[in-house]
Formats: sequence, C-alpha cells, structure tokens
Amino acid sequence: MTQSDSKLNIFVHNTAVVDEGAHIGSNTKVWHFSHVSSGSRIGEGCTLGQNVYVASGVVIGDRCKIQNNVSLYEGVCLEDEVFCGPSCVFTNDFYPRAQPSQGWEISATLVKKGASIGANATIVCGNTIGEFAMVAAGAVVAQDVCDYALVVGVPAKQIGWVCSCGRKLNKQEDKSYLCPLCEKRFEF
Repeated sequence: MTQSDSKLNIFVHNTAVVDEGAHIGSNTKVWHFSHVSSGSRIGEGCTLGQNVYVASGVVIGDRCKIQNNVSLYEGVCLEDEVFCGPSCVFTNDFYPRAQPSQGWEISATLVKKGASIGANATIVCGNTIGEFAMVAAGAVVAQDVCDYALVVGVPAKQIGWVCSCGRKLNKQEDKSYLCPLCEKRFEF
C-alpha cells in the first residue's frame, strides 16, 4: 500500500520511510526504499528517486530532483531547482573516523539555485556550488564552484561556462558568452 497526503499532494512509496518530524512540501514524491529523517526539510515539487537518504538537518529547496542512490548527510543544503544525478556523493566531515571518542566535525555544503551535479560526482564538504553551475559526471569537487561554471575531472577544474538552460556557452569575439539554444548573452 502507498502512503500519501492527498491534501498536500505528497506521495510516499510504501517502501519508503519518512520519520515523524520530517517536513515535506506539497507536490513532492518520495520513491522506493528512500529514508527521510526527522528534522529534515524538503520543499515543494521535489522528486526523490529510489534509495535516497535525507539526514536530519538537511534542507532541500523547492523543485529539486534527486536521482537514485543519493545520500544527503547533515550539513548539506540544496537551494531551489537543484539536480543531483544518480549516485552522486556528498561528504560532511573532513576528518572522518569510526571511533566514537573522535566525534564528528560537520562542515556545511551549499548547492545554490539551479545547479546540476552529474552522476557519480563527489562533493567534498565545506564547499559551495554556485547558481546554475554544472558539475560533470564523475567529477570530484574539492573547492568552491563559481555561478554558471562548468567543472570536470578529478579534482574538478573549470573548463567553461553554462547557461541557466544548461547549455555550454560559446565565447564571442567581444569576449561575451552566448547560449547556442536560448541566445542569452553573458559577461563574466
């Protein structure tokens, strides 16, 4: 049987677990085998794919899409309209240890509005990914990423700029950048 809240149009698959005290916005879907922890906050119109984990204290904005096998640990904040590709990884402690006496030192990670993170990318904690930035599949982000930047590789390096529509921008003779799809012009 599937759990749902018809008043807010929230869908929670019957294999998913949503702890008491978690906040889920209207028109959000939580799919198979996902776990949303108490104290987390998910905005409106989001989709959490299969096997997504959302820890306590995580904040997810409106209209985010989190693909299968993504874990969002304490300290992670996604602004509105963020895309997290399948199996991308967020860390949250620079000095992780299994010993209980060591404790955890959580370092915050911020992913700004409209940013996209490719499949199997790793986001090292303590960094910010800028608005509408694009992190390529498999990249390892170990430093901040500028707004509209396209980063690739291990460690991730900027190789260009992207439009808010997601297309790579073309450099023009006047040193501006033009989107080949929507024809927006940018100056960086």
